[in-house]
Amino acid sequence: MALIKLSDGERRRLSAFFTCLVLAAFAWLITALSNPYNYTVRRAVTYKNTPQKRAFHSLQADSLNITISGTGWQMLFSRMNDHDTTVTIDLQSLEKENYVVPALQLKQIPDKDAPHNVISILPDTLYFDFSDRAVKRVPVRLVSNITYQNQFAQSNNAHISPAYVTITGPSSRISKIDYWNTDTLKSTSANETIRTNIGLQPGEGNMAMYPKSVSVVVPVDEFTEKTLQIPVKLINNNELYNVKVFPQKVKVTFITSLKRYAETDENFFEAESDLGLWKQKDYSTLPVTLTRVPPFCRIVSIEPQNIDFIIRK
Repeated sequence: MALIKLSDGERRRLSAFFTCLVLAAFAWLITALSNPYNYTVRRAVTYKNTPQKRAFHSLQADSLNITISGTGWQMLFSRMNDHDTTVTIDLQSLEKENYVVPALQLKQIPDKDAPHNVISILPDTLYFDFSDRAVKRVPVRLVSNITYQNQFAQSNNAHISPAYVTITGPSSRISKIDYWNTDTLKSTSANETIRTNIGLQPGEGNMAMYPKSVSVVVPVDEFTEKTLQIPVKLINNNELYNVKVFPQKVKVTFITSLKRYAETDENFFEAESDLGLWKQKDYSTLPVTLTRVPPFCRIVSIEPQNIDFIIRK
């Protein structure tokens, strides 16, 4: 394919043409963005001055469509910042009414893109459902996602302070709440006790809680394996048979906290076998069940898991 060869004069004219074209397009864009427009933005709603004696529930979505008069520049920047902008509605009138008219609060609803040019708001009226307000004290429940280094684990129950939270809201909702979750406590490769402050999960717009955060201590310790001989207790020998069991003790292997290794002995455990299984179900051997295990221990194995027995008449 042959190439078009241009003279120096033709190249200068072509360069000048494209330069003028770009400048004209830029000038048109500046002029267009400087013109006034009416445009609509969607804003999430937050509330202030909520009623203290009335629990409420919004009957519409927690967002508003706001029509704004502004330049094309303002419209462009509004679209760019649309993800993190909210408007605040004053609910002081709900002490007497069941609705709020945002249009009456135009001067109180500054939009950061056009603070004095809000034309209209849809929906034009916000309606609320009311119910009796209740107060309740419920325990805080820790939500956690913790992984540990090899041979480390949680050595006891987590300590939460304060252990209870006071919640207020509609009585119909409050009556169904038995506990309140924290945000998720996350930690990886933990090898020491975790001490931190963590927030509580937020409630709905018509619910409040106090406090909003708690301190949490999760004891973490190095664990090791230990084995003990635990005597087996025979239960449900209602006829008082003379029963001999073999073996009389079982070997229990468990993992325990290194700090409590020395003090953990057979008195911390209880093992039972139910003679009623022989009488009711004709068992020839009796399974062994651990009925008491310390919370800081995790069972690895029980040997044997079944014991033999002889009944002497």
